[in-house]
Amino acid sequence: MNFREEFKLLLRARYPLIYIPTYEEERVEAAIREEASNQGNRPVYTWDFVDGYQGNPNDVGFGRRNPLQALEFIEKLPASAPAVLILRDYHRFLDDVAIARKLRNLSRLLKSQPKNIVLLSPRIAIPDDLTEVLTVVEFPLPAAAEIKVEVERLLQSTGNSLSGKVLDDLVRSCQGLSMERIRRVLARAIATHGELRPEDVDLVLEEKRQTIRQTQILDFYPATEQISDIGGLDNLKDWLIRRGGSFTDRARQYGLPHPRGLMLVGIQGTGKSLTAKAIAHHWHLPLLRLDVGRLFGGLVGESESRTRQMIQVAEALAPCILWIDEIDKAFAGLGSKGDAGTASRVFGTFINWLAEKSSPVFVVATANDIQALPPEMLRKGRFDEIFFVGLPTQEERKAIYDVHLSRLRPHNLKSYDIERLAYETPDFSGAEIEQTLIEAMHIGFSQNRDFATDDILEAASQIIPLARTAVEQIQQLQEWAAAGRARLASKHNPLSERLRRTT
Repeated sequence: MNFREEFKLLLRARYPLIYIPTYEEERVEAAIREEASNQGNRPVYTWDFVDGYQGNPNDVGFGRRNPLQALEFIEKLPASAPAVLILRDYHRFLDDVAIARKLRNLSRLLKSQPKNIVLLSPRIAIPDDLTEVLTVVEFPLPAAAEIKVEVERLLQSTGNSLSGKVLDDLVRSCQGLSMERIRRVLARAIATHGELRPEDVDLVLEEKRQTIRQTQILDFYPATEQISDIGGLDNLKDWLIRRGGSFTDRARQYGLPHPRGLMLVGIQGTGKSLTAKAIAHHWHLPLLRLDVGRLFGGLVGESESRTRQMIQVAEALAPCILWIDEIDKAFAGLGSKGDAGTASRVFGTFINWLAEKSSPVFVVATANDIQALPPEMLRKGRFDEIFFVGLPTQEERKAIYDVHLSRLRPHNLKSYDIERLAYETPDFSGAEIEQTLIEAMHIGFSQNRDFATDDILEAASQIIPLARTAVEQIQQLQEWAAAGRARLASKHNPLSERLRRTT
């Protein structure tokens, strides 16, 4: 059910108090006025703290700087007269005992009258004593069809046109922005060169980065890494390449559902985060990074509101990749945080969305300690697959050295003994191999020469890999994967080499 259908139903059912969290006052008020007009031309009154009531010449300015008087105005209207009253930013006054009591009184009075009070707010902030009388209705960001109408209107006003593909690309790039921001950035493009052009997509993407940055929840992450930058992990790469076209219309016509997501479990530094970035680049989708810690706020209801905002933005940007790094740290010890159940409610909202989402948001979650995650997170249906990313085998270490050295020294790659380097660095993760090469470069640079194989081996001898400092934890994680609880990311069993060395 979309917003208009739900709002129409609430009007007909005489829901007295409706709460709409949105930043788009102008757009939501236009939708409310249109629906009120369809419901027998109901009068619409708007109130804000500075200007008071607007909409009726006889009552202009009534209730100015007096939120209680704004509610008393409703009792001045004839009982049988239908009306919709919009109160802007009214969430700021809900903690006042007189306001809360008046709203509860009005909720009983208006059940028998054709009147509805709509509270507009940029966020959900409802005191406990009003949760039973307020009905929250989500107002979504503009859909692709609505954006296309606006872009075509602007094109008509400038007298220019765009090809179908360019128009679709521009509309897709605008998804996830409010209509006000879309108009603003397109107006900027028109002011720059007098018309809309294909390259204006970059302007829109920059505006989108700014918008997402302002949420302070999601980051618009540049994805330049490629699948070829990942050394090893052949099973995982094959799985990703096979699903490369799963977000296309052709896949929908074939009957394929949108891929849901992927859980990458394994030891630190083995390429889980690199894989998330490479997926976005390979599938040509925007990459959003979620820091789960940012979901938690200090105010009552703020954490749940931020979670819903994160979901709304991600779905508006779909198709996209939502990358959640180290999800195990966010939801570890869920029942013992002493936060009055906030973490549990956020977790519940999040996993329900994972299970029920129909939008093409591909979730890539990484975790180092799988046993810290609640078992509900690992249930089938949340993710398409759970992959275990272990320590690289000798063959995979060769591939990792080859990737890094091809980037650092492509002109003399053959001068390095990659076979020997891979053999001499057992237990090294991909991140530790990269750090080894950086240390070798420091050695060569300090002596005014290029670094060589011996410098890399000297650097490796000075690094103690995590596999030796956290033996028990890593062995426990490897045994968990060896029990068949996750699919192995490598074609060659990454546990075999390690198990041979420990026996």
